[in-house]
Amino acid sequence: MPLHGPSPDAAVALTAAGVTLLLDARGGRLPAVVHWGRELPGLDAAQAAALVTATVPVAGSNNPDPAQRPALMPGHHTGWCGRPGLRGSFAGVAWSPAFVTREVSLDGAPVPGFASSGPGVVEVVATDDADRLDLRLVIELLPSGLVRSRAAVLNVTDEVYQLDDLVLAYPVPAEAAELLDFGGRHNLERVPRRGPFPLGAHVRENRRGRTGADSAYVLHAGTAGFGFAHGDLWAVHAAWSGNHTHYAERVHTGERLIGGGELLLPGEIRLARGEAYQSPWVYGSYGTGLDEVAHRFHRHLRARDPRVSADRPVTLNVWEAVYFDHDERRLIDLAERAAALGVERYVLDDGWFGSRRDDRSGLGDWVVSPDAWPKGLRPLIDRVRGLGMQFGLWFEPEMVSPDSDLARAHPEWIMAARAEWPVESRHQQVLNLGVPGAYEHVRAQILAILGEYPVDCIKWDHNRDLVEAGTQTDGGRPGVHAQTRAVYRLLDEIRAAHPGLEIESCSSGGGRVDLGVLERTDRVWVSDNIDPHDRQGMLRWTAQLVPPEFMGSHVASGRSHTTGRRHDLQFRAATAVFGHLGIEWDLARATDEELAELRTWIAFFKERRDLLLGGDLVRMDGTQEGVLVHGVVAPDRSRALIAMAVLDSPYPDPPARLRFRGLDPARRYRVRPVPVGTPPAGLRPPRWWGPAWEGEILSGAALAHVGVACPRMCPDQAMLYRADATE
Repeated sequence: MPLHGPSPDAAVALTAAGVTLLLDARGGRLPAVVHWGRELPGLDAAQAAALVTATVPVAGSNNPDPAQRPALMPGHHTGWCGRPGLRGSFAGVAWSPAFVTREVSLDGAPVPGFASSGPGVVEVVATDDADRLDLRLVIELLPSGLVRSRAAVLNVTDEVYQLDDLVLAYPVPAEAAELLDFGGRHNLERVPRRGPFPLGAHVRENRRGRTGADSAYVLHAGTAGFGFAHGDLWAVHAAWSGNHTHYAERVHTGERLIGGGELLLPGEIRLARGEAYQSPWVYGSYGTGLDEVAHRFHRHLRARDPRVSADRPVTLNVWEAVYFDHDERRLIDLAERAAALGVERYVLDDGWFGSRRDDRSGLGDWVVSPDAWPKGLRPLIDRVRGLGMQFGLWFEPEMVSPDSDLARAHPEWIMAARAEWPVESRHQQVLNLGVPGAYEHVRAQILAILGEYPVDCIKWDHNRDLVEAGTQTDGGRPGVHAQTRAVYRLLDEIRAAHPGLEIESCSSGGGRVDLGVLERTDRVWVSDNIDPHDRQGMLRWTAQLVPPEFMGSHVASGRSHTTGRRHDLQFRAATAVFGHLGIEWDLARATDEELAELRTWIAFFKERRDLLLGGDLVRMDGTQEGVLVHGVVAPDRSRALIAMAVLDSPYPDPPARLRFRGLDPARRYRVRPVPVGTPPAGLRPPRWWGPAWEGEILSGAALAHVGVACPRMCPDQAMLYRADATE
């Protein structure tokens, strides 16, 4: 075995926001997590050493001896027979590398023995036993209490190393008995899936080339019966916008792990000498209850640079108003109607470019259409900005229509694994941004538009999966990894050229929502489905990762364009205000009464958006089926806004008591309904606005543990309440 000098005997403890992470990197082994969970006060070198020793597993019958706890990147050579962290080989050999740690540092300083910190960055440098691969692991505890880690593998030989898989995993204790992750589909994103933590592996692989409407999203392991406010939970999220894996594994020796990483296609990563692969960040969030797990993600995103302010502009998107019918006079009229309501941002959606008169042509030709806009976009933009609104524009840079000038000029730029192009989806193919010429073409066209017109925000769409996503100019070799990296680089370069530009991530609605894309974008479109009945659930669960100010949440027309259901404006608006509020409605078809009511909702949102978009998310447990209760509480606990939404006929009728959680238990609050908009038919005052308790002053503890009587409500109705501290 090559000599590298003595290996460090290191242990590191990090503590932040009520969470302690204790790492064991003794004896040259890769770091293993001894404890990830509730804060351990007063943890010193002696206590850490005792814990590290006291938690070494005991070898069981017919198991490897001595037993070792699985590392952050589990290794087969240690006797671990679960999923290995690294899979790859040099043409079939050296497929089970034994890494030896050479250096351990905390915030850049070497760790010779024990070190501790608040939030901090631990870096581990290791080399495999054959001196063929170098490994660099980074483990960070953020101020929010989130853990994140990533790995980089470097080839230091003249042989090619094919890397097939790299995942990182965090241990969870035996009491983590249940799993929760998500499924879904287009127009019904982020549907929760819950069940027992099985023996063996629970694996969620995503091969869509984008995060996907059916992604695991956030994978949780928790104590039996956990809810929004109770139970210990450990959760992971792979911050990657391409193919990816989330998994939970329980082996016969008792260890339980949750982890994830990028999913690599065959031959996608081949490292020559001096080449390295860096994995995406794998985030871990520990908390008591789902809300605390979510709050850690929210605090992390809210600390992002550049910061996304809670003072988000009320937005009008024209898609469901006009679709591809781009008529200058009609669109200017729509802008004038929106400005009169108090709208602050106007977004021109699909149809302004090339031959794009329907969804069958024009993608990839990012030049203003002389047919639709003979005078260019300037007349519309000038009027929009003259009305005091920002202007936004839709792009779909990663896609191309077969019927486009771009596809005819460069068919080799379309992603394909064989001579024939992949099956079409939405009359589209995928433009290979891993090809330098294609990347420069798109970059130049977007920057030309942004250079010519004053655009404040981009809606960045991505409307199909990456099927057989190969590079034609390289024999059809898989290209999803390169495509994802190229998209990140393109976003970074556009933002660098236009620092004030906001970008919304849209992908057939909510098909690309992850922390990788949210490092570079300022808003996500939750779903193409704006039906408030469905949006109640999608907003509720998208918020498990994303805070309200990042979630596009619009008021649509009375009849949903997606489901065909009809809903009162009061229900549509009471749903939409718990996100970045917008409108997706042909205002020329709205009645005067509807416009007046919509104006009151916009005024309500503006008056309280610091709370709606800057407060702490609260979701209530114990509500009966078909009744959702949620809200936001000010960080200083001085006020709150709570919504009760009825989605199905409640039983009993009226529902059980309404409880408000998250307030200061010792403070007293006046609780009142919020009379915004027009009550639905049959629920006129007093039945609508006030049970007998209206205006009573109650303690935060009483509101959380006793509650108040519910109003009598029917399906697809919502009621808002405010709680204001009186002292």
